[in-house]
Amino acid sequence: MNPIISTLLEGAVPGLLVAGAMLVILPWLSRDSRWRVIPIAATLTLTLHYLHWRATVTIPPMADFSNFAFGCLFFAIEFIAVTGSILSYVTLLRVRSRTAEADANHEWLFSHRTMPLVDVFICTYNEDREILDRTILGAMAMDYPNFRVWILDDSRRDWLCQLSKELGCHYLARPDNNHAKAGNINHALKHVAGLATPPDFISILDADFVPARHFLSRTMTLFREDDVGIVQTPQHFINPDPIQANLRVADAWPDEQRYFFEVLMPSKDDWGTAFCCGTSSVIRMTALARTGGFPTDSVTEDYLLTLRLKRHSYRTVYLNEQLSLGLAPEGLQEYITQRSRWCLGFMQIVRGPDGPFNLKNGLSFLDRMSLIETLLYWSAAYAFRMSGFLVPIFYLLFDIRAVNVDAADGIRHFLPYYLVNIGVIAWLSNQRVLPILTDLSQVLTAREVLTAVVVGLFRPRGRKFKVTAKGGDRSKTIIQWRMMALFAALLALTILGIFMSFSVHSNGSLQDSSAIALYWCWYNITILLTAIAVCVERPRVRKNERLRCNDPIVVTAGDRRGVFLMADISITGARLLGTAPANVGAGVTLQLGTSLLHGQIARQSEVDFAIVIENTIVARAAMVRYVYSGKFQSSIVTIKTGTVMKRVFARLFG
Repeated sequence: MNPIISTLLEGAVPGLLVAGAMLVILPWLSRDSRWRVIPIAATLTLTLHYLHWRATVTIPPMADFSNFAFGCLFFAIEFIAVTGSILSYVTLLRVRSRTAEADANHEWLFSHRTMPLVDVFICTYNEDREILDRTILGAMAMDYPNFRVWILDDSRRDWLCQLSKELGCHYLARPDNNHAKAGNINHALKHVAGLATPPDFISILDADFVPARHFLSRTMTLFREDDVGIVQTPQHFINPDPIQANLRVADAWPDEQRYFFEVLMPSKDDWGTAFCCGTSSVIRMTALARTGGFPTDSVTEDYLLTLRLKRHSYRTVYLNEQLSLGLAPEGLQEYITQRSRWCLGFMQIVRGPDGPFNLKNGLSFLDRMSLIETLLYWSAAYAFRMSGFLVPIFYLLFDIRAVNVDAADGIRHFLPYYLVNIGVIAWLSNQRVLPILTDLSQVLTAREVLTAVVVGLFRPRGRKFKVTAKGGDRSKTIIQWRMMALFAALLALTILGIFMSFSVHSNGSLQDSSAIALYWCWYNITILLTAIAVCVERPRVRKNERLRCNDPIVVTAGDRRGVFLMADISITGARLLGTAPANVGAGVTLQLGTSLLHGQIARQSEVDFAIVIENTIVARAAMVRYVYSGKFQSSIVTIKTGTVMKRVFARLFG
């Protein structure tokens, strides 16, 4: 038998037994019950066992100082990263859904003789008219009986002022852009507080986030208790993020943010550590008055607002329902800008008076642990991922050993720990976290995130808020050469290391660290090839993304009238199943909810046809209300792991 295969099998037996046990046990346990403690406890046990083995067996001896120093450094990075994952697992021990609470409080909310007044702030800087048009129309169509919509324009655009008048909402601009988004909101807070009828609550919407009709009706139910300062809802996206789009997996694997909003935040909410994420939130005005408005000493002012409100005994609660739809970053540069801004803002919080290490700021123990968990994620997790590329390269090219272990023993201890971790987190997240793709999201942003960590910790002041651009031209192929160069260099060094170690200087033995390095390198090569593929951003054909639906709709073409089932819909048209009632180009009328709209048949086939809706303000408003009603799914319901792997393979080698 090939010595590589023989070595692998010798060490893999314990891991395969553990994997088999998981396949038997996990399907019988409910993710949302108290039984989730069993797999999490098993994961933590194996994790501690693995760390003990790493600390006591695998670090090179002190007699070999260079290897010992390198080994200690790598272990320290890994230990801190794993500590962060342990804190995450502890967080995931509990989970909470507030849907039943919102249902129960509905009667209380609508029993008010005068409903609390909500001012909806749509924050905008440089977004296109098309984006703002649908956000305003969606906001104006909400079914809550007492609210006002304000456009907070930080670019002072005349056309937007005119559009606000046309659509019937209020417009605010300020003479400067001090403190970016937080300053824009604070300017609006001062204005509305001075009105004859000031609001009881405000709601924050980013310019690209369209609320569902029942957004306020659902979120306002959770303010029954006076200590609730913020109700946060998840961010859902109508378009694929760059990883989904460039790997062509948008119909099989959800966007990277689904784990955070649908798995982690419900758990944080049960521990009392949920936090404001900016858009799609509602905030109590009296709470804001206690804190002096939005804080301006971090570019993630939303998270910091939650911490400031805690000083005054106000809670942030989380309602995990799809109540708005926005735009995910459409390109890699925008994706990286967003993540690095989040990281920088969090590091500014850590360095500030509200950080976890300031024992005089009044934060609870749980709040401090939650902050430390996030700190370890941004710093150690990304550092460990990048060091994972360098360690095997340094060993194969320069014989610098960070891990001193033979292959069989390494696999015997690592594989059970690894398989249980990926299996349990995949189970807890309902397959939202998958190997390779989850690592890929960190690799793509690691350079900029680690830079933000250093800048935020050591030079936190004077950093500008970088807006995530939305709505750019995606009709051409874009190659991110700078990013690709880094991944290509790491790939070349990895391949060179394999060639030098196992061809030029091979001694025929695989019963040592070289076998571990080889297996490690193959995984790294897969990650790097996938990252390079994602750096080639392919054109996006559709300007308006479609949502899946199965609503019946009445279509009239001349004297022909029929009921058709919609397959998908966007704000500009719909695809219907069946034979078209007329030829391409023919005018049609369709009944969409209570609206009668006109359009024409754009294309047809034997099984379906597409209709384009007329471009009038009445038709656009009706389509926005219908598409963003909250009844249609934007996220992947069933994750198709096999399809994802096939698409990734096809992208790499097709």
